[in-house]
Amino acid sequence: MYYSKYAPRRYVILGMMFLLALIILIRLFYLQVIDDSYKLSAESNVLRAIKIYPDRGYIYDRYGNLLVSNQPAYDLMTIPKEVKELDTLEFCKDLGLSLEELKQCFVKMKESRGYSRFRPSVLVKELSKETYASLQEKLYKYPGFYVQQRTLRDYKYPVGANVVGYISQVPRSIVKADPYYESGDNIGISGIEKAYEEQLRGQKGVRYVVRDVHNREKGSFADGRYDTLPQSGQDIITTISADLQAFGEQLMQNKVGSIVAIEPSTGEILCLVTSPSYNPKLLIGRERAVNYPKLQEDSLKPMFDRALLAEYPPGSTFKLLNALIGLQEGVLRPYTRYACQEGFRWGSLKVGCHHHPSPVDLRQGIATSCNAYFCYTYKSILEKHPSAELGYTIWRDYIGSFGLGDFLNNDLPTGRRGLLPKSTYYDNIYGRGSWKAVTNISLAIGQGELLATPIQMANMTAAIANKGEFFTPHIVKSVGGNENFNDRFKVPKKTLIDSVHFDVVIDGMQRVFEDPGGTAYWFRLPNLTQCGKTGTAQNTKGEDHSAFIAFAPRENPQIAIAVYVENAGWGSSYAAPIASLMMEKYVTGEITRDYLVKRMVEADLIHKEEKDGQ
Repeated sequence: MYYSKYAPRRYVILGMMFLLALIILIRLFYLQVIDDSYKLSAESNVLRAIKIYPDRGYIYDRYGNLLVSNQPAYDLMTIPKEVKELDTLEFCKDLGLSLEELKQCFVKMKESRGYSRFRPSVLVKELSKETYASLQEKLYKYPGFYVQQRTLRDYKYPVGANVVGYISQVPRSIVKADPYYESGDNIGISGIEKAYEEQLRGQKGVRYVVRDVHNREKGSFADGRYDTLPQSGQDIITTISADLQAFGEQLMQNKVGSIVAIEPSTGEILCLVTSPSYNPKLLIGRERAVNYPKLQEDSLKPMFDRALLAEYPPGSTFKLLNALIGLQEGVLRPYTRYACQEGFRWGSLKVGCHHHPSPVDLRQGIATSCNAYFCYTYKSILEKHPSAELGYTIWRDYIGSFGLGDFLNNDLPTGRRGLLPKSTYYDNIYGRGSWKAVTNISLAIGQGELLATPIQMANMTAAIANKGEFFTPHIVKSVGGNENFNDRFKVPKKTLIDSVHFDVVIDGMQRVFEDPGGTAYWFRLPNLTQCGKTGTAQNTKGEDHSAFIAFAPRENPQIAIAVYVENAGWGSSYAAPIASLMMEKYVTGEITRDYLVKRMVEADLIHKEEKDGQ
């Protein structure tokens, strides 16, 4: 018998082919009979995936008042290949668009990423419910068009636009970086909407519908087996009091500046007023495209959040920290007295001061806001140490422990650190070892290179009210019902000043209201113990800024506040009465000085020059 040496190889090859065929058959059986998860992919050429947008989470104030909710809106979708000839004039009329606006919609759609004539694209975003109701009855006349529902924001209180923020179309850069978003989606752009976007947005759902060869919808795919329901975003309870916010905005109308109020025992922000502001309803839906450029071009910058971003010299409100540091360093006692001859004099240097009784002790120095007193105090602090550089570095550490000169690590989406120069700043100007305390003596009264934001000053005030500690200021109280969503807000931060030194300074702040010579004496209240400090922040570009910080009541303080009114002069002119009214409103729940409210509301500092020139 003939025997080939290649016979074994033939059987091996045949065996391998048989095994491969068996594997393929088993895999096909599994895919087609057992596992139908690939069915959706295989039939994708006859399916349409319709996104279902979730309800965005609601936003409430601290008392449960609804600030932001949702309202229905509708996107007009189109599949270009299915579009037939249509009466464009009638179509424009039904949409409430001009012919040119409709052309721009088509151009924008074609330029969008992923555009295809065979797939659905958004032609007109965010139709109002009125437009949708009118258009729905006529859609049969426009083949290739259909409507997809989404939600828009709805504002119950037309206040706090800077607090709640607004939503807008997601930028292309985020679409590329985050797979959750697709072109045309909305995203939080500012305020709470931005800071808590991930919690508010929820999860999108999807519904698959079957199309025939003519791209007509024939019903749900696989009885909805692959559809997913949207998951609503989480509701947020803010720390804001809507009534206090509204009252602050009323007092600040026709003025430029801000009000920040904090609950000292928690760090919760009670109001965050920036003025001028705008009605948040202006940035809803398609109206946003018209109103946003107008707001951006407004010379008064209503979209600029002065409470978080404006940087001012703290002025005389800063004297409180120099008093505390002097006490801590042992260079100052409660009964230390300094004379004031209308200012501080050192050689040819003079820092002026207004007329008041002299000499004064620490409490009187705070009540009368004596410049000389705190210049001597600052000089003593730095000169206690071997060099001005070392003394200044130690002084700066004290100031920084109150949250000045750095970000507060809060939950707000924007902010600035202010300016608290290092000693090298002065080394670079004057040379190392060539400057002294009197070189930057203006720091004693909150001027010079110092800059702080209103929220930093309100936080500083809360730290004084708490006698040496503060909680990180924050704007949200709970997320999805969880009040422990961020533990860092519950951890107190300690300043470098011992608690025993605060009472004498707070005595002086109380005298600001209660002594006849106090700079806020005219705004005292018989039923509320207020503690404050006026400030006049120098402004090189015009009239000085009116500043005031305060807290109330003295025992177990409920509110700490900072007020800045730009170009308004003395701290007692506008900032002090506004702060006093805000504290009365929050602590007592009523206003007993309607005459003062009327005077503040009617004061128009924005158009003052125009009126004076008439």
